[in-house]
Amino acid sequence: MTRIALLFLFLVSLTLHAQNNAIGFNEKLTYTASYNMSGILTDLAEVTMETTPVQTSKAKLLRLKCKATTYSKWDNFFKIRDLYESYVNPNSLRPYLYNRDINEGGYHKNMKYTFSHKTKTVKTVQTKKSGWQEKKTVSIGMDTKDIISTLYTIRTFDLTNLSPGTSKIFTILFDREEIKAKVTYLGKETIPTAIGSKSCYKISLGSASSNTVTGTLWLTADENKIPVYGKFKIPVGTGELKIKSASGLKN
Repeated sequence: MTRIALLFLFLVSLTLHAQNNAIGFNEKLTYTASYNMSGILTDLAEVTMETTPVQTSKAKLLRLKCKATTYSKWDNFFKIRDLYESYVNPNSLRPYLYNRDINEGGYHKNMKYTFSHKTKTVKTVQTKKSGWQEKKTVSIGMDTKDIISTLYTIRTFDLTNLSPGTSKIFTILFDREEIKAKVTYLGKETIPTAIGSKSCYKISLGSASSNTVTGTLWLTADENKIPVYGKFKIPVGTGELKIKSASGLKN
């Protein structure tokens, strides 16, 4: 089920510099996460993505939050309570703080990042349920981000003039390692959704090293560019993400 969240988490920028004209301070997107069980696509969990303003002593930040929660009837089978959040500059979406807190089938893990972009380092703290804790400082590249801030960053770009087949290699920091991945623009497609028929930008997601495709995502072809549908592949099967509702959109 972690792969359900990671389908979203494998998104990233198609250009090095972009300003946020797509994402506001009070947006909420809700999705149904489904998994192919014995040939039957079954709704297993709800995924929510929310933005809220956070005022610190120095600046106003944008909190980006993604939660994955199994429906109660599946909790005895494999209970999931996952939280991913990033605190970013509202205009550039450059991250300052990142938190990942997962509970999957009884396995608990928390990872916190504090970014220092001037020194190109990230202070990390990993904590497990037993109380075990480990602190490390890791070096990063100039454009490396956490997975949540990269997820939202893709929505800030102008995709209207891209040619199908255009791709970009990107870098995310996950479990203290920089991971290279690739996003490829496939073209436009109109699809039915729970919030109406939507003209969408279609994008494939995958590994930069093996050129394998692990997922496909549809973003609305408007100023908001919200994800409305996704398909993903994992070693034990396939799944889907389908939007249920959207509120607080900026445009």
